Amino acid sequence: MILPKTQVAQALISCRGVMFIILSLCLGGYGAFLFKKVLHNDWEVNQVSKEVIAKKAEIVDAVAEKFNAASSIVVTDYRGLTVEEVTELRKQLREEGVEMRVIKNTFLKRAADKSGYEGLDEVFSGPTAVAFGGEDVAAPARVIAKFAEDHDALEIKGGMIEGKVSSVEEIVALSKLPDRDGMLSMLLSVLQAPVRNVAYAVKAIADSKEEDAA
Repeated sequence: MILPKTQVAQALISCRGVMFIILSLCLGGYGAFLFKKVLHNDWEVNQVSKEVIAKKAEIVDAVAEKFNAASSIVVTDYRGLTVEEVTELRKQLREEGVEMRVIKNTFLKRAADKSGYEGLDEVFSGPTAVAFGGEDVAAPARVIAKFAEDHDALEIKGGMIEGKVSSVEEIVALSKLPDRDGMLSMLLSVLQAPVRNVAYAVKAIADSKEEDAA
């Protein structure tokens, strides 16, 4: 039979009272001292436990904020990379405005749940590093995919793109998009195309008139 919490607490208090009486009778003042020390140690353990719980909650909140602020997230398994290779990957990501963090899976799962991202639990297993994207949504995927071409140990496990949980295939597809300068160059080419056509047409008309005049 399982006792209610109140009865359990009362039982523990009664047990401690009995312990205090027995120790006092057997050991006198020293017994009372030992009993008080046990109570003090219990209090210290409880205080430490509360501090640990509070610290974990702070970490989860901080990671959840990163989830909410990121334009995209790429989750990787970095197992097999050397320290130098991880350092180089971090450097390349940082140059593109991307932050990579190694975070415990338990914190990642709780933070993802808190942020409303369902379906990421499966990718939060084993050694996990997470890249948080900034203004350039494609930057984390692009840098990591390119780095993985020369480092087979780096594996993309999944992630998030603009608030939507995404598969490995979607992350890889995102990695193929050009960077900001490349996209601006493509846009400029599209905008300039009609202008070039008009210029060619005007020149062709002018050449035709010159031929007729001759």
